[in-house]
Amino acid sequence: MQIHVVSKGQSVFNIATTYGTTVQAIVDANELETPNQLVVGQALVIPIMGHFYYVQPGDTLYAIARMFGLSTQELARVNNISIDRPLDVGFRLYIPAPQQKPPITSIGYIQPTGSTVSQSLINAATNNTQYLTYLAPFNYHANRDGSLTPPPLDNLREIARNNNAQLMLVVTNLERGNFSSELGHILLTVQHVQNNLLDNIVNTAVTEGYKDVHFDFEYLPPEDREAYNSFLRKAKERFSQAGLTLSTAVAPKTSAEQAGTLYTAHDYAVHGEIADFVILMTYEWGYSAGPAQAVSPLDQVRKVAEYALTEIPAEKIVLGQNLYGYDWTLPFVEGGEYARAISPQQAITIARKNNTAIQFDQTAQAPFFTYYDSSGSEHEVWFEDARSIQAKFDLIKELDLRGIAYWKLGLSFPQNWLLLENNFTVTKL
Repeated sequence: MQIHVVSKGQSVFNIATTYGTTVQAIVDANELETPNQLVVGQALVIPIMGHFYYVQPGDTLYAIARMFGLSTQELARVNNISIDRPLDVGFRLYIPAPQQKPPITSIGYIQPTGSTVSQSLINAATNNTQYLTYLAPFNYHANRDGSLTPPPLDNLREIARNNNAQLMLVVTNLERGNFSSELGHILLTVQHVQNNLLDNIVNTAVTEGYKDVHFDFEYLPPEDREAYNSFLRKAKERFSQAGLTLSTAVAPKTSAEQAGTLYTAHDYAVHGEIADFVILMTYEWGYSAGPAQAVSPLDQVRKVAEYALTEIPAEKIVLGQNLYGYDWTLPFVEGGEYARAISPQQAITIARKNNTAIQFDQTAQAPFFTYYDSSGSEHEVWFEDARSIQAKFDLIKELDLRGIAYWKLGLSFPQNWLLLENNFTVTKL
């Protein structure tokens, strides 16, 4: 699989010719809405076996071979060049696809609203659950008496079964649309409520066919850190007896001492000890109510992952990943207009309609652009593309992490699924 960044004057036809593929293959892979109107700076996935690498200053055949897990002899052979040949900057080398791909646990949250699952979410689940280990309906609300309020499921259970994916039972302390510190405190400290909650979780999981129980408890009072740890130990014992696994979602910390209601009650070391796996919520640096920036900048994601590795075994760490971007109206005003959530496909459409080139931040490893709307207001857009998601996949492989968890299905990003399949073998339980 090749990632190609569109330059001025390029067309799908000449890009296809360059890589020895067809126009239709590129159109289909990227779900191009207007193939004859590419955007300068737009990243395309080229569906070919293996990929091409262009020699950079200082490269040697040995170093390039090692980068891609090949022997120098093999790299020279597939490119029909001498092993001793000096490499000119810009020379194109073919890198064959690896014979084996590492396994990955892939999780997709899906968030129905109202009393039914919308057709767009049904379509997203139908199209993408083949790439998932777990499909995670979001969410079961834990109530103050320990009862559970379920989400609508419609035929999500059948979709999971048809794609050999497991269902994940996501339990939250959401109340009236927001994470509630008060509700969290009750669930973690009032024993009869806690016992009722665990009974209801086990009964629901066993009856409805869930494999994993996933706690996403946020904005917990900092003083409830130990109470949350004790709750998880108790839950793990109950779930193990019922043949269920336990996972948690944790805020993106970079140190054990990180303070604040988002962070303090999430004890990485204890979660890593108790849970079967832990999802790092490594997104929302750029968020709807904040200033314009990358949603999951690679440099910040790396800091969280590297800290997590000091507390949690690598085989238990799952990297969180957004499937969306934001369109901010400038200038940013605290408490002002919220940014609009958009899909990667929508971002390309906005750039095309406004005739603006897409740029790429090398530190954040994320694409962005600016434009002016019809009323003259300036906008700044940050989103995900093939380059940014490949950077996350490379980080997962570098750090030997367990997997990736997508928040959330429903916004179109076809390149992600092609690259996921190209980089890994999705684990099916």
